[in-house]
Amino acid sequence: MMDGDGKSDGCVVPVKLSNELGRPGEETVEGRRPAKGNAASEPRAGLSAGQGVSSDLDRVRQVARKDKDVRFTALLHHVTVERLEAAYRAIRPGAAPGVDGVTWRDYGQCLEENLRDLHARVQGGAYRARPSRRVFIAKPDGRLRPLGVASLEDKVVQRALVEVLNAVYEEDFLGFSYGFRPGRSPHDALDALFVGITGGKVNWVLDADIRDYFTSLDHSWLVRFIEHRIADKRVLRLIQKWLKAGVVEDGVWSEAPEGTPQGASVSTLLANIYLHYVFDLWARQWKQRYARGQVVVVRFADLCGHPHKSAYAEFRVMPSSGLEAALRAGIGSKSSA
Repeated sequence: MMDGDGKSDGCVVPVKLSNELGRPGEETVEGRRPAKGNAASEPRAGLSAGQGVSSDLDRVRQVARKDKDVRFTALLHHVTVERLEAAYRAIRPGAAPGVDGVTWRDYGQCLEENLRDLHARVQGGAYRARPSRRVFIAKPDGRLRPLGVASLEDKVVQRALVEVLNAVYEEDFLGFSYGFRPGRSPHDALDALFVGITGGKVNWVLDADIRDYFTSLDHSWLVRFIEHRIADKRVLRLIQKWLKAGVVEDGVWSEAPEGTPQGASVSTLLANIYLHYVFDLWARQWKQRYARGQVVVVRFADLCGHPHKSAYAEFRVMPSSGLEAALRAGIGSKSSA
């Protein structure tokens, strides 16, 4: 472990995590287009580990698009040294360090050496996930939102793997899902809602926010959902390492039997995968089979429209005219998102 100030005089090669802080598990928008019809659409690449679409993932996308039942058995080899470097450079240099104390600049002192060592550990199964450092930020309602600050190497590997997995899941995710997806933003969700309200026969809006979503994800179900598409055991083990790494708060490690750290690069993709199976596919089926009249669904992360009450969600019901006025007033303002 490095000193708390995160400074180093030489090359920074993070040491293996001891049992004191964690579990050693050696192991191995699319464009802004109208939302008419609320249909799925072709996504484009956004900011992830790199600036563009990687050609080596084109074949993965093609297969994922063509066969919705195929399970991918060899994906981890796409986490290359080059992709790890792109992921490192996509991290904000001033981002807070994790439990290891390693900063972006520390790691970059011997970047090539560090990344090649990291790549060898990831591919050889010796990579260890470190626990997240838990911090809290205030929510508008006065409660505190727990965030997990990952270690520098976890951030790098997560970003690289998310780019690879996005090649599969961006072909699966539905058009009304807008949260934390490449090329999509809160304003795209607002645009879709605006078009649905002003261009269709929508009289009421039902607003649902899943309570404590990121901290309540069921690990066993999440892994089952991932296995629908991913059969690469090394990728599955890597994800499970992050889920089981636990959290450190005030220097004390604690287990996290459920949930995924909010703020981690991989968490937003995992959250979207979970909701894709438990909400999005069901909502589409409900619209097609049972809905009467026009129904528009817009989901951003765990904020979504929902057709009936649930014990697991908080609801607000409002006339569409009131929401339309609010959207007209705020949809052009970046601060309104």
